[in-house]
Order: sequence, then C-alpha cells, then structure tokens
Amino acid sequence: MLYIKNCKANTITNGTLENCVIAIEGGRIADIGQDIAVPGDAEQIDAAGCYVMPGLVDCHSHIGALQLKMTNPGVSETNEHHAPATPQMRILDSINPHDEGIALTRAAGFTTCCILPGSLNVCGGIGAVVKLRGRTADEMFIPGTEQTKFALGENPKRCYGLRDKAPITRMGNAAIMRELLTEARDYSEAWLDYERGAGPKPKRDFRLDPLVPTVRGERRCRIHCHRADDIATAIRIAKEFHLDYILEHVTEGFKIAGVLAEEHATCVLGPLLLYPGKMEVWNIRLDNPAILERAGVNICLSADDAEPRFLPLTVGLMIANGLDERAAFESVTIRPAGVLGLQDRIGSLEKGKDADIA
Repeated sequence: MLYIKNCKANTITNGTLENCVIAIEGGRIADIGQDIAVPGDAEQIDAAGCYVMPGLVDCHSHIGALQLKMTNPGVSETNEHHAPATPQMRILDSINPHDEGIALTRAAGFTTCCILPGSLNVCGGIGAVVKLRGRTADEMFIPGTEQTKFALGENPKRCYGLRDKAPITRMGNAAIMRELLTEARDYSEAWLDYERGAGPKPKRDFRLDPLVPTVRGERRCRIHCHRADDIATAIRIAKEFHLDYILEHVTEGFKIAGVLAEEHATCVLGPLLLYPGKMEVWNIRLDNPAILERAGVNICLSADDAEPRFLPLTVGLMIANGLDERAAFESVTIRPAGVLGLQDRIGSLEKGKDADIA
C-alpha cells in the first residue's frame, strides 16, 4: 500500500482537509482522512507544503489525435472531411499514445481526457475517453465511454460550402443532422422490429450502426455550437430526437443563459481564449462562465486542444472574471467526470475511487 501524507487535500466533494493522508491500494483510494496511521515501513510520499487534488479531467480535447507535432499541418487526424456526415469514424483509430503532448498534459495534473473528432463535419464520428497512460490506444481507452460528435455553425459551412457542396447554410447543417438522425432512427426501429419477430432482418449498415445507441438515448452526443442561434438549433434538434446531449463551446451562452437554465442544459465551455478568427466567436467574453454559473447552468471548462496543460491557467482567469472558485474547481474535476459518465470513478478524492491524484 502507498500512503500520501501531510498534504492539504482538496477533495472537491468533501471540502479541503489539512494534514491529510491518502492510502492507495490496487489503483484505488483505499482510505482518506486526517487520522490514518502510516506504518513506518510503508511506501510513502511526504506531500508537506503541497496541495493534492483529484486528477484533472478535460472532457473535450483532441490530445493524441491533433498531435503536438504534425507532419502535414493541412491534414488533421480529427476530421475525415470527405463527407459532411461520417458517424462511422472512431477517434480511437487516430490516437497516438506516444505524442509528447500526452506526457506534458499528464505532468500538468490531468489524468483523464475525452478525445473527440473535430467539427468540420455535421457528424464527425465517435469519441473516446482515455486515461493518459498506456502504450497503445486500447490500453488508454475506458470501455463504454463512447460519445457521438455533432457540429453546427460555421465549420461545416466553411469546409463544404467553399466547395459548393452542402451544407452551405446553417439550415443546411440542421437538415443534414436531421436527415442522418432520421435514417438512424428508422434503421434502429427496423432492428427492434426484427428482434421482436415483427419484421425481416435488416441489412447491416456500417455507417448507421454507431448511431443506433445515440437515437435510442443510450449514447450521449456532444453538439458543437458557438453562436446563440446555433445553440438554440442544437437544443431544438436534440429535443426532436430525444437525444441525451451536451452543448459544446457555447460562446454566446450569456445571451440566452435563462433558456439554458430552463432546459437544464450542461455546457462544456472552451477554448476560452480564442481570437476572433471566425464570426461565431466574435462575441467571446471571459465572464461567460460566470454568467452561466450564476444563472444555474451546469458548466465545465475545457481546452479543446492538442494539449490541455494550459487549462488551469484559463481556470484562474475565469475566477478573476467572476466565476465562483468552488465551481471553477468542479468544472475540471467532478463535473466533467459526470459528462463522461465516470463520476463514480474519477473527479474527486473519495474512498473507492480510482487513485487518479495530482
């Protein structure tokens, strides 16, 4: 058993403990508290003068896929942009576990990241949640954490519209998303009919198979939307198809904070230090997280980058711009753990959880 002793432990869920001891066994937290005896011959880390936290979680990143050093900057491993809807793509097949951004990010205190396909496609494929260790992507991957990526706004329009190919407009984005979800829903219902003995066996469709759990509400989807109108469209379509959804970026969320609160939306905000390189982020504001948090919206903060190691700096800037400190710490720990369905394993220092400790 390994003991971390004499630390100031920010548990996230149970306050901050002075002179805390954390006992670790078998990759899990065996015990945590201020009155735990440490055997003299036990393996131990004296963390006197140090803060200890749960490993940080970035629930929207491109680490290991959008690599820190790229050999061909014109071709990103996160966007298979031969067609505007590519739900059959799996980001797991693009992850390079030896990319140096992973080690740098781990050294910054991150232990878990959700790696998503990019946003040039209305549907970019299936994301994966990984621990930042392992020799292969399979060793890093946490089974059962797949999530589907959709995108509205300017990225799909720019990618395909400049080729005079749909989607050219925002209504084109929405139409392609609806069409794809309708195909997937019909395909899912055909399989349900077959399983009930009420219809013939459908022909397998490799493109639609990954969307079956999505349209059944069994797989969460992540919808890229910066501008207020795109955010509203994402909610509209998600409600039409009864999707389990999370809103990504939400740059203009401050304009409709009340709506987001009424919808009980969860918003993953970031990157938060963008320059105004495209119209949908012209209105970026550093107090957007604080405004949404005060309105009662569940928020997380993300880097949306090849190396999330600078996200803690952003968290500090959000606090300086009005975000409550408790919410800020939760936004990179227990809240993103909830977005990933892993709140029982990561995101706080609690007995029985994974020993992901920074």
